[in-house]
Amino acid sequence: MILKPEQVIPFLYYVYITAITPGPANLCSLGTAIQYGRKVAMRQWLGILIGFAIVSTSSALVCYFLGTALNDKVKYLSFIGAAYLVYLAIHMLRSSYTDDPENVKKPGFVRGLLVQLTNVKVMISCITAISTFILPNTREFWPIFITGLLLPLTGPIANLVWLFTGAALQKFFINHTKLVNIVMAVSLILCAVSLIIFK
Repeated sequence: MILKPEQVIPFLYYVYITAITPGPANLCSLGTAIQYGRKVAMRQWLGILIGFAIVSTSSALVCYFLGTALNDKVKYLSFIGAAYLVYLAIHMLRSSYTDDPENVKKPGFVRGLLVQLTNVKVMISCITAISTFILPNTREFWPIFITGLLLPLTGPIANLVWLFTGAALQKFFINHTKLVNIVMAVSLILCAVSLIIFK
């Protein structure tokens, strides 16, 4: 068994919290659904799903080869991730949902893929999940790799909550653009702070 019985609930709680809390992919899906609707956001979501799978399996491989020695390096990723989230927050404050749709290139699969491949929050959460919950129990390749394959069932599924919320409340969000942008920007900054404080 990959997890000890007493580890199951803490592990599930950890992956749920890291998946559902604000981050680049969740806020990107929300923003795309608000501006372009569900159909365009779903095309982008497929890129997010594939990107998450690449990051999580890569994280599993890195954990397998580096083991617990990796834990000391995660703190440096935290600072990079925090800086990236602050950049996204500034970009969010400058964005507008009133641009002419005909003159703006709609996001799609590639944008979703790139958002996830550069999503330091996902890298840190995958590495932390594996190094904290899996490595203490086993150093064998397949349990670690299978965990990396299963982690995409958390982030991208939680991401759909943000996507469908944006699509359902599209009209409200468009009518309150400034307030929504401020709330999402503050959420990103809080996420950045949490990466530094809880690294």
